[in-house]
Amino acid sequence: MLRLRIQLTDWPRRALVLTDTPRPGCPECGGEGGTNRDYGDPFTGEYAGTEWEPCACWDENRRWPLLPLPRLPRRLRRRDRGRDPWSPGGYSNEPPF
Repeated sequence: MLRLRIQLTDWPRRALVLTDTPRPGCPECGGEGGTNRDYGDPFTGEYAGTEWEPCACWDENRRWPLLPLPRLPRRLRRRDRGRDPWSPGGYSNEPPF
């Protein structure tokens, strides 16, 4: 049985997508859609990372694009990404007082 929701995606293009969701009462994953499994280095036994194991109650690749969204014109996009909002030219070496 499908449990559908609407989701916004940015890749490869902005669009509204209809996706499947995990089963809320699943005894294996508890409605999370999968479990995290920590694993260690086989030689030292120390922590080496975490793997995501998806549950059988959910297929994360089941999705249907509904509506592609338009891109913003270049003049309306934010031009000051990564700059200091208090200084007009970006960075300044003068004290703030």
